Amino acid sequence: MTEASETSPVGASETRVGVGVSPGTAVGPVVQVAPPVRPPADEPAPGDVEAVSDDVRAAFASVVADLTARAEHAPEEARQILKATALMAKDKALIKASVAHVAAGRGPATAIAAAVDEFAEKFTALGGYFAERVTDLRDVGSRAVAAVLGVPAPGVPSFDVPSVVVADDLAPAETATLDRALVVGIITQAGGRTSHTAILAAQMGIPAVVQLPDATAIPAGTRVALDGDSGSVTLDPDEALLAEQDARRERRAQAFGASSGPGATRDGHPVALLANIGGVDDAERAGAQDVEGVGLFRTEFVFLSADREPTVDEQAEIYRRVLAPFGDRRVVVRTLDAGADKPLAFADLGPEENPALGRRGLRLCEARPALLDAQLEALAVAARDTGADVRVMAPMVATADEAAWFAERVRAHGLPKAGVMIEVPAAALRSAHVLAEVDFGSLGTNDLAQYTMAADRMEGALSDLLDPWQPAVLDVVAAACGGAEQVDRPIGVCGEAAGDPLLALVLVGLGVASLSMAPSKVPAVRVALGLHRLDECRALAEAARGARTAEDAREAVRAAASAELTELL
Repeated sequence: MTEASETSPVGASETRVGVGVSPGTAVGPVVQVAPPVRPPADEPAPGDVEAVSDDVRAAFASVVADLTARAEHAPEEARQILKATALMAKDKALIKASVAHVAAGRGPATAIAAAVDEFAEKFTALGGYFAERVTDLRDVGSRAVAAVLGVPAPGVPSFDVPSVVVADDLAPAETATLDRALVVGIITQAGGRTSHTAILAAQMGIPAVVQLPDATAIPAGTRVALDGDSGSVTLDPDEALLAEQDARRERRAQAFGASSGPGATRDGHPVALLANIGGVDDAERAGAQDVEGVGLFRTEFVFLSADREPTVDEQAEIYRRVLAPFGDRRVVVRTLDAGADKPLAFADLGPEENPALGRRGLRLCEARPALLDAQLEALAVAARDTGADVRVMAPMVATADEAAWFAERVRAHGLPKAGVMIEVPAAALRSAHVLAEVDFGSLGTNDLAQYTMAADRMEGALSDLLDPWQPAVLDVVAAACGGAEQVDRPIGVCGEAAGDPLLALVLVGLGVASLSMAPSKVPAVRVALGLHRLDECRALAEAARGARTAEDAREAVRAAASAELTELL
């Protein structure tokens, strides 16, 4: 899949290619998201500095009130995202910086925009979680500018027919609150494979394409056909293309709809197919689907929208609601993945030069062990109350000593199975020693690609380097699987790579025992596995690792895979 623009006329049609991040096809008219509100170029200096400063404070307060009100009626995960965005709008430093620009002689809208630009530059330089929040920050700033100018806020406009939403980028607060009954597809001009838009779209089962050239220039109302697998978007599609998409959609519906039961290769080698979830609503949706459990429950939502540490009782109540829909199916819980790159008001370890490589994940828990102990206690209570098969794993583990420290604390709380995320190359290369200390491992391919390729996962321009088909990334995965085999520990994948049907075959060939993904991707992966023997998966893995580039690896596997599968894809 190429990242470049490939414009090719098809009669009156025009096809562009971006990056497909959520599978499926969609057809509908374009709804363009209102662009950010910018201050007037000739905004006058404030006459009454104190009064204008009050206007700025009131503008941020109105943004907080609006986001908080929307959160009250939103689903669980959307509610947490909206609350977290509201906290950003309440940030005292951001408001203070805006007021300082007023005092320096700037008008209120110009002052807010200048402060946001300053903070955005700092966040981008910090990288990691801060860089991920730049879209949210600019969304908050634009809403505040709109409020102080008394004009409508930016965002997704109202519409009443099934449509394709197009934007430069979507803030998580916008993506999470989209009406699934009306949004048939998502296109963004920015973003990347692991952006919030990509992950949330896949979680919601909405076909999506990111990094589409000149997406924001597509006139509203233009009919488009998008393919979330290939990344292609056709403007004014002709009937032949629509008929082809309809036929493929029907073939996929028949093939994927008929698939059910545990994942396995054609010769019966078991591969557990699991769901990635981020909150209670995710759990309830996934629990009702044909998945074998949860391979990644991200617990950050419990903490990131809170201004104080949640109590054991508060956490236990949430965990009970997450565990209940899965009965006796496994639920793998990732402990809090926060730290300097995902700051918590109640566990701030201070500024760091490079937060993405700082005291995050397990490193934060080592510095604040009471935070981890409270979470493990709450999980133990929830597991006991629900009878769920809970397995707990730590993020950002690099050494065997760290794995041993974590496993000891997990078992001390009566939780039977401890594991670690393999997302640091050091842990992958020494996986035999790391995994010997725990019961299982899980490859986080998003961060593993980032650290292997030295490429920020939020930097869209580096999307090629972050492609999980990169042979170097596959080599690191192979090393991790080899170590797991030495010590007889199961190892899974819970990154976005697990949901690619072709790449899933390669991962199984490398030795992966479970694949965890957005539930919407499970049927295609189940079908792909069922069409190939284990020895064929191993041959595909060898072909991918032997390739020169990521694109060569993908094409080599596509050429050697079952024709029945490639016709569906």
